[in-house]
Amino acid sequence: MIFNRTRSVPFQLRLLQPEDAGQLFKTIHENRAFLRQWLPWVDNTLTADDSRAFIEDSLEQHRRGESVVAAIWCEGQIVGCIGLNNIQTSHLRAEIGYWLSRSHQSKGIITRACRQMLNYAFDELKLNRIEILVAEKNHRSRAVPERLGFTEEGTLRDYYRTHQAFVNVVMYSMLRSNW
Repeated sequence: MIFNRTRSVPFQLRLLQPEDAGQLFKTIHENRAFLRQWLPWVDNTLTADDSRAFIEDSLEQHRRGESVVAAIWCEGQIVGCIGLNNIQTSHLRAEIGYWLSRSHQSKGIITRACRQMLNYAFDELKLNRIEILVAEKNHRSRAVPERLGFTEEGTLRDYYRTHQAFVNVVMYSMLRSNW
């Protein structure tokens, strides 16, 4: 699956493949300190084999119609990932999750990648509701659904734990009728 390139900073979304494990791990490792403040899975990604296992699990979930996880490629390098996760065909809903390397922040990449993923979710998969859950204090990440016109639905208290601390998460949603 290849999504179209965008205008300003060109990037491409492509389903993660097992051969991407080394490149994915390298990007995570180089951005470990930056990513781990918001993403609890970073501390469990210690080798390229961990990245390979994640990719293989993602591909299996994709085969079952439960997720679509794409690498964000820019200038021949993986600079992040975006996923349409927890696809529930019975309820026509899913969640978007994303992360981006520090060096590629503030270039509109994630907002545009989310827009592409939303178009895919609503137009191709015919889903009705997409959610984005963001750590309450991660203001940069919260700006993405706000820029895209998502509705803030509320705060989920102590929703996940990172580094022995519980984190509140803000839930945003977009309905197909509003997109």
